[in-house]
This record gives sequence, C-alpha cells and structure tokens, in this order.
Amino acid sequence: MPASSPRSFPEGTLHVIPIDGIPEIRPGDDLGALIGNAITGAIGSLQDGDIVAVTQKVVSKAEGKLIDLRDVAPSTLAQRIATDWDKDARQVEVVLRESVRIVRMVRGLIIAQTKHGFICANAGVDASNVASDTVCLLPDDADASAETIRQGLVSRFFGKSAGSSPLGVIVTDSFGRPWRSGIVNVAIGVAGMAPLADYRGQYDAAGYELRATVLAVADELASAAELVMHKLAARPVAVIRGFDAQTLGEPGTSRDLVMAEERNLFV
Repeated sequence: MPASSPRSFPEGTLHVIPIDGIPEIRPGDDLGALIGNAITGAIGSLQDGDIVAVTQKVVSKAEGKLIDLRDVAPSTLAQRIATDWDKDARQVEVVLRESVRIVRMVRGLIIAQTKHGFICANAGVDASNVASDTVCLLPDDADASAETIRQGLVSRFFGKSAGSSPLGVIVTDSFGRPWRSGIVNVAIGVAGMAPLADYRGQYDAAGYELRATVLAVADELASAAELVMHKLAARPVAVIRGFDAQTLGEPGTSRDLVMAEERNLFV
C-alpha cells in the first residue's frame, strides 16, 4: 500500500498551535526562557513569520505586578462603593488607583481607563488564577514586555538579532465589548509586527475604493489564540503560524490600537 503524501493546505491557512508545559510563573522568572522551553517540548522550534501569543497574566506575574490586599488601606470612596455593592473594599481601592478615569460605574461594575489608554472593566485588575488575598495588575508596558520575550525567542531559535527576524509576539488580555455579549482576547502588547492592516486607498473586486477599512489584526490573532489557550486549561501560550505579518508594514505597538480621543464618539 503506497505511503500517504503529506497533507497540504490552501494558501492562507492559519495554524493556531497550543503550547503546554509552562510552569506556574512567579515574580522574577525568566518568562522568555520558560516559553522557549515549552515551545521546544511542544513543537521543536519556531519558524520565520510565527507569532507567539502570551497571556497577560503570566507576563504580570513574572514582572511582579501582584498586590497583596492585606497591605491595602481602602479610601472612603472605595469603602462606600464596596458597602453599596457587596465588594471587597481593598480590591475596589486597587481598581481606583489603577484608573486614570472612571468611564462608567453601574451596579458595582467599574469601567475605567487605564494609564495605557485601555478602557476595560476594573482597570484590568484581576483576582483570578492568583493566590488568595492577591490581585494581578496589567504590565506597566506590555509592548516592552512583548519585545523582551521576542528578543529571547529570536536569540534562542534563530541565533540572530531580534530586529532581523520576522517573529511577532502579542500579549493578550480578555476585554468586554460595548453592545456585544461575551469577552474576547485582544492585544495589549505587540512586538515585531504591525497591529493594524490598513486597506484605505485600495480597491475591492467591484472597483470600489476603500476609505475607512483598517483591520485590527493583532486583536483578531489574539482572539484566535484564545480558542486553543482556553480559560481553564492553564495554557498561557499559543503559536500562530501562516499569517504573513510582514505584508502589514513597519512594526508598531498596542498604542496604535487605542482610539484617538478626537475620534471617540461614545465616552
């Protein structure tokens, strides 16, 4: 019986590969090295053009962005919010400290703008998957975090300078969306790729010139990665293979994804 030929896939096919083997991350851990070890164990190596998605939680843990609530003294405002809505006043206080602007506060839910420009629930402060009486904050600069991870992976798998390797890294987090139920993963840190695909000035098949079409590809890739990371699988890393990010132009940062204030029609 003849041997079967390797399966081929149509051009444009994406592969989203789950990476297991990441240990529990602690402050000070070399996250890039641990991710590299897990990639080696799971798929052997990376390829030029791969994009590595990493959840914010492990980045924040490695960078020590953890707050012991036992050390937090709630303000009068935090105590009032907590009393009215049966919340932990210490956690409310951390949310207020991490916010540069409260966008909306309804039934104890705080939608806030962070110093990064993100608008999200509780300013990104999260009590899931951390020790009791502890909350996790967003990284100070997730773009820099992504670039540090990228440099480590490039050195390990390609043996050349990070600037010369077409390897992307996205730091992801789960955000809600106005007018849509459910949360999705978005990119809060980007390195080695442009986060947007700008089709303005190009023409569709009918000859219509696109005037407003800019796709948030980093967010789309982050959401795709979440499908294999899975919230309950303790799998904080995925490799996306087959997306040609080099066609998007010069690398950018997550700041490119934040709506400019003058274009914001809602808050």
